[in-house]
Amino acid sequence: MVYYQKMTPEGYKQIEDEIAALKADRPRRVQNLKEARALGDLSENTEYSTAKRELRHLDSRVRYLNKQLKYAEVIETVNDGKVNLGKQVEIRYEDDQEVEEYRIVGRMEEDVGDGRLPFDSPLGHALMKHKAGDRVTVEAPMGDYEVTILSVK
Repeated sequence: MVYYQKMTPEGYKQIEDEIAALKADRPRRVQNLKEARALGDLSENTEYSTAKRELRHLDSRVRYLNKQLKYAEVIETVNDGKVNLGKQVEIRYEDDQEVEEYRIVGRMEEDVGDGRLPFDSPLGHALMKHKAGDRVTVEAPMGDYEVTILSVK
């Protein structure tokens, strides 16, 4: 059975853009490798080893990202008032009354510091399919806590 990675259309586009940037950079890296090879003795040529390693890393990253796109399931946002991928959700932590806003995204798009919360994190999982006004319990490794959903956009 194949497991598809859920992601937003923006996340899919972000991966496509990274692949394009890496492919655009590849000729420069190949040229660096050719120049380093021309320096002579390859056994003690750190420039050659470094250029070869950087090119392998670039190619590996492109293969990895292409595989992410191949197994991507792009989820379109639906206006049903419930928390789902692509939605903005404003919550209040009940223990300290702190209010935070997150965008629910796929695992590949995660960046909590930038307000992008993966749907399969403990908080994201607890919020999924709930609506504004709901109070949910988050089962986290460090202990359970409650949040109230203030708005879903």
